[in-house]
Amino acid sequence: MLYSVKVTKGEDLTSFSSMRTPTTRAITSPLPPALQEQIHAAVAVLRNGGVVAVPTDTLYGLAADFSSASAVRRVMEIKGRPEAMGMPLLLSDAADLSLVAIDLPKAAWTLAHRFWPGALTLVVPRSPAVSDLVTGGRDTVAVRIPNHPVPIAIARGLGRPITGTSANRSGQPPCQTAQEVRLQLGNALDMILEGGDTPQGIQSTIVDLTGPAPRLLRQGAVSLAAIQSICPDLAP
Repeated sequence: MLYSVKVTKGEDLTSFSSMRTPTTRAITSPLPPALQEQIHAAVAVLRNGGVVAVPTDTLYGLAADFSSASAVRRVMEIKGRPEAMGMPLLLSDAADLSLVAIDLPKAAWTLAHRFWPGALTLVVPRSPAVSDLVTGGRDTVAVRIPNHPVPIAIARGLGRPITGTSANRSGQPPCQTAQEVRLQLGNALDMILEGGDTPQGIQSTIVDLTGPAPRLLRQGAVSLAAIQSICPDLAP
């Protein structure tokens, strides 16, 4: 059954754009009651192995419990995405890095402190808790904290990271609105949060931190110049 969840127009979400490393695991942020109710519904769907389309600060994404193999596999089937490609994870808190990553270089903390929450994805060594399904069989995992209250609250309510791959079929344009998600994916999803247009409508920038020096894998919403201003050894 497909649930379509709407964020009421006029609800002020801008006050959550500066959230940094919350310390509680429960959904305690001062979200509007109507939105918080729907976020609780999305968390329930994820706990039951479902897949939810959620707005982020970049594009609409497909959220699933990263620890559920069946849910992650469903995301790939919905997208038509080969298992070897893997997918990024969205965190609610920088402390969640310890759940999914090990042996983090200093540059990871430097970049996270500067750009999280935000549109910078970091590729780091994965922990044993992250399955091959999530990483495509690699020893690395892509992670970020989005600058949007909905995915942050969902991941926090679930108590662990969620998948954050773009909500579209592989090879098709990424979706910026719930309506675009609905047109592409139809009833394949368990729930869609209608949060309006995504703020940036552009993919995150990806930086690989697993080699001898940081390396740019994809240019996106965060500019190369901005990253190099605090990480001058970044290789474009």
